[in-house]
Amino acid sequence: MPLVLMCGFPSSGKSRRARELCSWLQRNGGRDALLLWDEEFMAQDKNTVFEDPAKEKMLRATMKSEVERKINKENVVILDSSNYIKGYRYELYCVIKHSQTPHCVIHCDTALDTCREWNAQRPVGERFHQDRLNDLAMRFESPDGNNRWDRPLFTVQPEDELPCQTICDALFLRRPPPPNQSTLNQPISSSNFLYDLDKVTQESVNLILDAQRSTGPGDPISIPGTKKKLQLKHILTSAELRRLRRQFISFAKLHLSDDPSQLVCSFVDFIAQSTE
Repeated sequence: MPLVLMCGFPSSGKSRRARELCSWLQRNGGRDALLLWDEEFMAQDKNTVFEDPAKEKMLRATMKSEVERKINKENVVILDSSNYIKGYRYELYCVIKHSQTPHCVIHCDTALDTCREWNAQRPVGERFHQDRLNDLAMRFESPDGNNRWDRPLFTVQPEDELPCQTICDALFLRRPPPPNQSTLNQPISSSNFLYDLDKVTQESVNLILDAQRSTGPGDPISIPGTKKKLQLKHILTSAELRRLRRQFISFAKLHLSDDPSQLVCSFVDFIAQSTE
């Protein structure tokens, strides 16, 4: 499910806009929208939760886990919460990159005085305490459309009509951000593969060091296990070869198969390309 992050001060109209978008998607887009409301995950009164940093952190972790569990490439997940911390919005962006699904941010840009007024109109048990509302507003980190984790950004004033069609286009007609190494699960390598990787690279390093004692720069060096010959433009020191070996091992763990017959050939190619 593509992800919609609601964002704004407490009592800024986020829930109203979230329900509006949810209804529009069901009526016009034929899409099921799953609405995740932060207060549903609170075991205590929201004022109690937001006055305790540990409880607030636990709430954010719970919501993030729920997003990870629900998100896929179909329909929409709407996270109805203040989402006021820039770093937390970035964490959720990494979740959608891993899931390879688009997202957007809807910022309910309501003046603080209006938020206070709307908060006062709520039933007593649903209100934020005045000092808690002011504290959350002071800590609010406004989304910035120049940041990739806040883009596309839809800023909505209280009197504005919610651009539902444009939001829908952003969610379903736009390519998701490409995953990168930090958001991909690393392949699991067998213990034999790791043993072979360590063994053949160390043996190759020793052979290269021995061969360089009797050859000059540019002379071909034969490495058992591959028909390729290594031709170095300059003599490599033991420290340089150890550094290249460490780099290759890190690369091989992520990108190479468990076929040990290819390790020597790949290591020779890696050294050659790294020293050109």
